[in-house]
Amino acid sequence: MKPNPTDPAYDPATPAPRRKHAALARPDLGEFGRHELAILGAPCGRIKELAARLLPLLAPTLRVAYVDANHAAAADVRNGTAPETGMLAAGASAELTDNISFARLDVRRPLDRFSQPELLAQQSLALVNGNHFRARQQLVILDPAKPLDKKLDRLTNVRALLLPEGVTEVPAYLRAHLAAANVPVLYLADTAALAELVLREWHAAAPPLRGLVLAGGRSQRMGQDKGQLAYHGQQQQRAYAAELLAPFCHDVHVSCRPDQITELEYAGLRPLPDSFTDLGPLSGLLSAFRLDPNVAWLVVACDLPLLSEATLSYLVQHRQPGRLATTFQSPENEWPEPLITIWEPASYGQLLRFLGLGYSCPRKTLINSDIELLAPPAAGELRNVNTPEEAAQVRSELGTM
Repeated sequence: MKPNPTDPAYDPATPAPRRKHAALARPDLGEFGRHELAILGAPCGRIKELAARLLPLLAPTLRVAYVDANHAAAADVRNGTAPETGMLAAGASAELTDNISFARLDVRRPLDRFSQPELLAQQSLALVNGNHFRARQQLVILDPAKPLDKKLDRLTNVRALLLPEGVTEVPAYLRAHLAAANVPVLYLADTAALAELVLREWHAAAPPLRGLVLAGGRSQRMGQDKGQLAYHGQQQQRAYAAELLAPFCHDVHVSCRPDQITELEYAGLRPLPDSFTDLGPLSGLLSAFRLDPNVAWLVVACDLPLLSEATLSYLVQHRQPGRLATTFQSPENEWPEPLITIWEPASYGQLLRFLGLGYSCPRKTLINSDIELLAPPAAGELRNVNTPEEAAQVRSELGTM
């Protein structure tokens, strides 16, 4: 607990209590991910059937995971006859099988509350069998054969009540539990209406955008700080980039080295000093997600003097929050351009995963992830300016020599 200066017993000479753990902002995750819906109130077969009907309508927009339990395996465990197959039976602790169109990983260890969202990190929605698992939000089927009067503690955020054929009333105990909550009532058979509700609420909950200008590099090829160069009047390029981002973002930070903080504040910019160091652009990206892991970061490098508001607008308009990132294809090759990209919250863990494997290149993360790759509307605007000769050429094109 922080000391309170208004407390009469407060003594500024007394050191603050020691923290056992770092005060880190944590990703806002449920049991299985950021967005999860438990379906409950009916037998498991009916829940799975509903999920199967919803998937074709959700899958074009979202990456959807389905979470369930294996009833046969559970019975085997209770009977002490749980069979192990393949190499697990021979003593392996994990078995990875490439089934060409999909991959399967069998492991001996149980999945804990940390590994579940990690394994489903690139899924944008988890549909969960609520008979077996909890989730942050719920869809409730009003099946008389499966009353929920003894499971009301699971109904923490009901998004819809679903009426099966022949059911017309919401039970009194459920009305009392939901109280003033304005929960829509839909027909269980109306798959389109339910899918529309799920998609509408998912989009409404899409993470907000914050802006990040990458300006903490050493600019060794340029011979001077690229962020301080001026191509548009007297305005420094880092300030110009921040101004471009501002209309699309809640706020804009400028990624920097600790020794740049004072000069950026003096220039009226909002510095974000690197808390990860010596990793190139990845330093700025990870530092931004460390500051706020629950937003999407719209990132641009400070060495893109030809970038326009129109191109940024195109990127934002075509953003796919259900992907790891939305980015442009490089005009020079088929690869994604990592330094003008919307990085969604799920990319934080993916960037750290690649760092743990020894890779600090954000482009490698994009190449090996589920992203939205766009053709740039004006490819020339993605040109990086890294040398004095390139800077002079751009000034000539802009008429600012």
